[in-house]
Amino acid sequence: MLSLTVLACAAAAGLALWKLFQGYITVSSLDNIPGPSRTSFWRGNQSDIYNRHAWGFHDRARESFGSVFKFWGPLGTRGLYVYDPKALNNVINKDQLIYEESRWLISWNINAFGLGLLSTLGEHHRKQRKLLNPAFSINHMKRMTPIFYRTTHRLRIAIASQVGKTSAEMDLLGWLGRLALELIGQGGLGYSFDPLVANTSNPYGEAIKDYVPAVFSVQLWRTLYPYVHEYIPSSVRNLLAPLLPFQRFRRLREIIGAMDRHSRSIFHEKKAALEKGDNAALQQVGEGRDIMSILMKANMEASDEDKLPEDELIGQITTLVFAATDTTSNALSRIFQLLAEHQDVQDKMRAELVEASPSGEDIPYDTLVALPYIDAVCRETLRLHPPVNYMARETREDVIMPLSEPIQGVNGEMLSEIPVPKDTTILIGIRACNRNKALWGDDADEWKPERWLSSLPDALGNAHVPGVYSHLMTFLGGGRSCIGFKFSQLEMKVVLAVMLRSFKFLPGEKEVYWNMAGINYPTVGRESNKPSMYLRLEPIGSQ
Repeated sequence: MLSLTVLACAAAAGLALWKLFQGYITVSSLDNIPGPSRTSFWRGNQSDIYNRHAWGFHDRARESFGSVFKFWGPLGTRGLYVYDPKALNNVINKDQLIYEESRWLISWNINAFGLGLLSTLGEHHRKQRKLLNPAFSINHMKRMTPIFYRTTHRLRIAIASQVGKTSAEMDLLGWLGRLALELIGQGGLGYSFDPLVANTSNPYGEAIKDYVPAVFSVQLWRTLYPYVHEYIPSSVRNLLAPLLPFQRFRRLREIIGAMDRHSRSIFHEKKAALEKGDNAALQQVGEGRDIMSILMKANMEASDEDKLPEDELIGQITTLVFAATDTTSNALSRIFQLLAEHQDVQDKMRAELVEASPSGEDIPYDTLVALPYIDAVCRETLRLHPPVNYMARETREDVIMPLSEPIQGVNGEMLSEIPVPKDTTILIGIRACNRNKALWGDDADEWKPERWLSSLPDALGNAHVPGVYSHLMTFLGGGRSCIGFKFSQLEMKVVLAVMLRSFKFLPGEKEVYWNMAGINYPTVGRESNKPSMYLRLEPIGSQ
């Protein structure tokens, strides 16, 4: 078996050398597109783009090269970083079947999450979304609002017991992560992960939280994975994976295994309840109104051609939990940090909440989502600090990418469109588009919630940014937009409504440093690997 591993490694090395040779002798239409120089002979700009301290590289590149530029991938390949609005419309709408998720990423996601929304393409993806869409409608969000409030009040009580009558500094990220997991558990799965009454841990939640840092710790493997996936059969990959002598890779496999085991356990428990009838479903945590109950019922009633097999239903569980936990909790953490740094904004939000409900009762859905200042703070934070900075696509065939404004090629020629070869990696610049000064003005890099309380720039409306949310790319757009963005918005506003009436948020003594990753996360300082964010909380009035 060891000799087989050595042979496979030698074959992979040989393949890498051949690909490198091909990359450096091939002339590409992208060679005329300006962009940063490669910083590695082997990896191109991979280490510049994909590292947790990469903020400077991304900002310098967009400022130096504009809304579309070339970057170097591994082994001499070229890619395009894009945030030009017209180009983005083609990528995620008009030509979305050409600009697909890369095959290797889909394969990676299948291994990590099963056959959920993150792991399917084309008609297969559309079929899954069709069954899931009713569970994310506004009407369903209204029905779930009481569940959100009840769960958030449990968090408030737990934190109040730690804060006491004076103040306390605490890891707010940890609490918000637990809350987000419990909210997707109750609202999404009809399952309770966490009582939120003490410093307890949940194995599923710990696995979800550890997944993104674990993935970034094996970035070299992810760089080589496209070639391994293309040339080595999955049966061989699965046979060799346990034998690889890399502790970080083994840890990632353990995390993926834990996620899968817990997802299957939740599915079979829910399936058994649904098979017993409505009364049994009503006795579960979500009272039969959770997303998975709706999906499983719809699947039972679907025609044979629309019905999803069990493995795909299980895949939705892991996908929903992963997609809804760190993204929302980390976005909320960023909001609370900004409020701690801007006490005037925090006071205005609190005053708006008190005016909406002077008695302190939970604010109904229609009133809560319409509160202008809280909405402005959420939109501005999601604009300036999207939880995900970029998304990758891969061209399935040669395609012409049109541009909103011409760019100057390396040869001096003005280009209004770019011929993009098949198999080119496209990075959709989410954060870059949200900070595009040509659309948002010279203050685009500043956090100004008030910008949402008056008319937005005409250039922004004329650009037709293809995002599904407020001229932003934060939740993407098109057929692969974030299906749960209304769920996330409601969660953030309920948490803010409850917590701001109970606590004043102040900066803590520990430094907050945000790391760039698949989902951005904070740590205490630049060097720590443990996600955490400490703020000081003071009680307000009666709890």
